[in-house]
Amino acid sequence: MLRTDTPVSIKLEEYTPYPFEIDEVALDFSLDPKATRVKTKMKVRRTADGAFVLDGVKLTLNEIRLNGKALRDSDYTRDDEKLTIKTVPDEFTLETDVTIDPSSNTALSGLYISGGRFCSQCEATGFRYITYWPDRPDVMSRFHVRMDADKSKYPILLSNGTPGDSGDHSDGRHYAEWDDPHPKPSYLFALCAGDYDVWRDTFTTMNGDHVDLGVYVDKGQATSAEWAMESLKASMKWDEERFARAYDLGVFNIVAVRDFNFGAMENKGLNIFNSAYVLASQESATDADFEAIESIVGHEYFHNWTGNRITCRDWFQLCLKEGLTVFRDQEFSSDLRSRPVQRIKDVMGLRARQFAEDAGPLAHPVRPDKYGSIENLYTATVYSKGAELIRALTVLIGMDAFDKGMQIYFDEFDGTASTIEDFYGCFEKASGKDLSQFRRWYAQAGTPSVRIDEDWNGDTSTLTLSLRQSTPATPGETDKQPVPIPLRAALLDGKGGHIDADGWQNGEGVIVLDTETKTVELKLPQGSDKPLLSVNRQFSAPVHIDRDLSNEQLLELAASETDPFNIWDNFQTLARSEIFRLLDNPQSPPDEALISALADAVRSNESDPAFAALLTVLPDIGELFQHRDPVDPAGLSDARKRLRKALGENLKSDAERILAEPSPAPFEPNAEQAGIRSLRTAMIGLTGALDTPDAARKLKALFDAAPNMTESLACLRTLVPFKTSEREDAISTFYERWKDNPLVIDKWFAVQAGQGTAEDARRLSEHQDFDLSNPNRVRSVAAAFAMTNLAAFHARDGEGHKVIADIALDTDPRNPALAARLLTSFEQWRKLEPVAKASAERTLKSLQAASLSKNTMDILARALD
Repeated sequence: MLRTDTPVSIKLEEYTPYPFEIDEVALDFSLDPKATRVKTKMKVRRTADGAFVLDGVKLTLNEIRLNGKALRDSDYTRDDEKLTIKTVPDEFTLETDVTIDPSSNTALSGLYISGGRFCSQCEATGFRYITYWPDRPDVMSRFHVRMDADKSKYPILLSNGTPGDSGDHSDGRHYAEWDDPHPKPSYLFALCAGDYDVWRDTFTTMNGDHVDLGVYVDKGQATSAEWAMESLKASMKWDEERFARAYDLGVFNIVAVRDFNFGAMENKGLNIFNSAYVLASQESATDADFEAIESIVGHEYFHNWTGNRITCRDWFQLCLKEGLTVFRDQEFSSDLRSRPVQRIKDVMGLRARQFAEDAGPLAHPVRPDKYGSIENLYTATVYSKGAELIRALTVLIGMDAFDKGMQIYFDEFDGTASTIEDFYGCFEKASGKDLSQFRRWYAQAGTPSVRIDEDWNGDTSTLTLSLRQSTPATPGETDKQPVPIPLRAALLDGKGGHIDADGWQNGEGVIVLDTETKTVELKLPQGSDKPLLSVNRQFSAPVHIDRDLSNEQLLELAASETDPFNIWDNFQTLARSEIFRLLDNPQSPPDEALISALADAVRSNESDPAFAALLTVLPDIGELFQHRDPVDPAGLSDARKRLRKALGENLKSDAERILAEPSPAPFEPNAEQAGIRSLRTAMIGLTGALDTPDAARKLKALFDAAPNMTESLACLRTLVPFKTSEREDAISTFYERWKDNPLVIDKWFAVQAGQGTAEDARRLSEHQDFDLSNPNRVRSVAAAFAMTNLAAFHARDGEGHKVIADIALDTDPRNPALAARLLTSFEQWRKLEPVAKASAERTLKSLQAASLSKNTMDILARALD
C-alpha cells in the first residue's frame, strides 16, 4: 500500500507567544552513557492565558514536583511528545527528574555519545530529548548547569557561559558548574564531557576584557587546532572593527566532534564543530579545508550577536539569524582574502544549490509560511539566498544606511527573539525608506529573471533600457509580485574605462527595478559612441539576467569589463551556450574563438592566480539543469568534457610551464599561496581533460611528487575517471597512506564517488570503512555521488537512483535528518529526460511506500507533490 501520510504542517499565521516565562533554570546532570539522570528546576511565571505544556521525547520520568510537592499521575497528562500540567499558579517552581540513554541516540539530536565522549546538539528541537521544556526559540532563560561524571573517563566537563565551582567526590566522580548570565533559548544549550587535548590562547576585547580561548580535540591532535584558533581570533577582531561587536563572556570554547549532523553549532560560549571544520594540518588539509575552517569558525562566532544575543522568535524566522550571519561570514572572508574571488565562489555555490532548489519541487520562500519538519528547512534558500537579500539591501539603501541600521538592530533588540519585520524596521529608520515591498523577497519562492533590451539613439547620445522582471511559478505559488531588484551597472567605453551619464558617478550607477517593467534613459555626453552596458555587477541581485547578446558582443564585453565578477560571468554565459550547442550538435567542434579568448583571459590574469583558476571552471551540470527542460545529464556531461578538453589543449603548454615550477614552500595556508596552488590544481584538471595515456602518466607523476594535500587530492580526483593502472595505483597508495586519518579517508571516498559510476558508489558504500553511523562518511559517498556526479546519479539505467535510495533506507532509522537531506538530491528530477525521469519517480514512490521518518516523508511528499 502506498503511504501518503505526511507531517502535519506548522503555519506561521498560527504563531502565538508561549503563555509563560522561565527566567531561570538549573540543570543537574549525573552523566552515564546508558542512564544519564537530568534534574531540572525552573522558575516560571504566567504572562498570558494558556496551558502549561512542555516538550519531551524519549524521556523516562522519575518524578515531577510543583512548588516542592510531588505531583500525582492525575495532575498531568503525558504522551510521546508532550507533558501538560492541568492547573498551575501564576508563579511557581517546577522540578522534573528524568533518565535518558545517550548511548542509543544515533539521530545525534539531544545528548549523545561520540568517540566515547558526551556531546549535545539541540538546534532545532534536540533539547526535548534531554529534559521536559518548552522547546521553542522565543522562551529565553538564564541557565545554571551542574554536571557530575566519572573523572577517569570524563575529566573535562563543559557547558555554556562561565565556569564556576568544581571538585571531586569520594567515589571517583567529580563535578563542575557553569553559569550563563545571558538569557538564551534551549536550542543554544550545550554540554560536552570527555577526555580531550586542548589548544589554548587568549584574546583581549576592544573593551579591555580578557577572554580565555580553548579548542578541544581528540587526544594527540591539539596542534591541528591551531588554524581554527587563529581563525577564531581573526573573527573576534573583525567583528569589533566591522560591526563594533565585542565578545561578552570571559571564556570561549570550541569542541570538535567526529559524529555531527551539521558543520558546526553556535551554542553560546561553547561552539560544537564537526571535526572536519576544526582539524587541519599542512600534511592532511587542502587549501579549501583551511578556507572552510576560517569561514565556518567565523560564521559560528558571528552568531554570538546575530543568533544568540538576538535570536529568532520562531523557526519561520530562521533566515534572520542564518542568512544574516552567512552575509557576515562572506564579508569576513572577502576582507581576509580576495573580494572578487570570494564573490565568484559564493555565486558559484548559490547557482549550483540554491538556484536549483528554487527551480524544483522543494522550492520555498526564504521565510516560508509553513513547514512539515523544521530539520528540512536548513536549506540553501534560507542560508545562501537569505545572505544575498542582505547584500541586495546594502545596494538598495547604501552601505552607510545599512551600517546604521545594524547598530539600531543590535541596540534595540539585544536580548530578544525577533522577526524579519523587526529587522527591516531598523533599516527603515536608518534609511527613511519603506522596505515593505523589499520584504516580498522573503515571502515568495523562485529566482526572478530580468530581461534587458537596449536602444541607442546616436543623435541624442541616449541609451534607453527596457527592463522586465518575471518569476516562474513554484509549488503553491502561481502569481508572483514584483520585487525591488537593485542592479549595479556601468557604461563601458570598450577601452577599459567608463563613460559618464547624467546622474551616474564615474559611469556607474544602480538601477532599481521595482515594478514589472521599467524604462531607463541614460543621457551621455553629446557625440558619444554607443557604450557597452555592464549590469548586475558584483552580482548585486540574485537573479537571472536575460540579454540578446551574440558571442562576439559577449567577448567584446568580457574584454572591456572593469568588474572581475562580470568578466568571469560573461565567460560563464558563453561557456554555457557553447555546451548546449555541442549537446545539440555532437559532431560540431568547439568554438575556437571562445576557446582562444578564454585561454587568453587565463593567461592575462596569471598575476591573480586565484581568479585565473576560476576562469578555467566551466558551469557545472547542476547549474546547466536550470537552462534546459528536459535535460540529459549524460549528454551535458559529454558536451562539457569536449569543451574542457579543447580548453586543455589550448592551455597545454601553459599547464606544463606552471606545473614545472615548484609549489610554494614552506606551506602556508594564506591567500597568496592558496591562489598559486589553485592555479596549479586548475592546470592539473586541464591536463586530465586531455584524456590520453600520456596525461594519465603525467598525473601519476604529479601525484607521486605532490608536496601538499591540495595537489595530491587534485591529482587523485583527476585520475579517477581514467581506467588505467595509474588510477588504481593512486587510489591504493592514497588509502594506505591515510587510512588511519578519518577526515582524509572521507576525501578518498568522495573523490571516487564524485567521479565514478553507480557501481563505484555502491562498492564504496560496502567498503569496510564505510560507516552509516557517521554523517561525514555517509555524505562522502552518497552526497558526493548524488549532488556532484549528476550524469552518473541520473543515468538512464536507474542504478544511481537505486544506490541513493538504498543508502537512505539504511540511514533513516538511525538518523532521519541525514536521510532526508540525502533525498534532496532528487530536487530536479522533473526536468530529466523521460527515461531517467521515470526512474526517479519510481524510486521516490517506492521510498514513500516504506515506513520512514517524519523528516524523510516530508521531503518525499514535497518532491512528488
